[in-house]
Amino acid sequence: MIPGEQVRLRAVERADLPEFQAWLNDPEVLEGLALYLPLSSADEERWFERMMERPPEERPMAIEVREGEKWELAGNAGLFNLEWTNRSAEFGIFIGDKAKWGKGHGTAAVQLILRHAFNTLNLNRVFLRVYASNPRARRSYEKAGFVLEGTLREALFRGGRYIDIHVMSVLRSEWRSRQEGK
Repeated sequence: MIPGEQVRLRAVERADLPEFQAWLNDPEVLEGLALYLPLSSADEERWFERMMERPPEERPMAIEVREGEKWELAGNAGLFNLEWTNRSAEFGIFIGDKAKWGKGHGTAAVQLILRHAFNTLNLNRVFLRVYASNPRARRSYEKAGFVLEGTLREALFRGGRYIDIHVMSVLRSEWRSRQEGK
């Protein structure tokens, strides 16, 4: 468990799969993700089995949000494509529960992942890709300390048009400076 005040990260359980499947079949949720085809329960089961074969550091974690005295599943986040020699990893996240959008939960989850990446895994760089059509996500990443590195022009075809993909990153030194400034 990676605890936070209003958001925490925990291992993904098989019991989470029905909610993930429902969220990942919602066109609004999919707008910011690389997925574009409907997912069956069998697809989610195969994803779970493949995920469990990955090294623990590369398994996504469930995002839970505090609602009163209980915790509710909201999405998942994780690091992948870890490069231990370069101390680098790519980051991915989705908040599937649309009732929790716009409340800062994604930003809080990003901050927990960065704390884990830099303080536990001893990474030096975390990067991500965000679609130009998703300004809400980009603002969240900027709040967490990510900076724009560049743009992959018209690199995604979605909804009958080409969309730019922004590559953003944060370095451990930048993250630490932000933590000390708080």
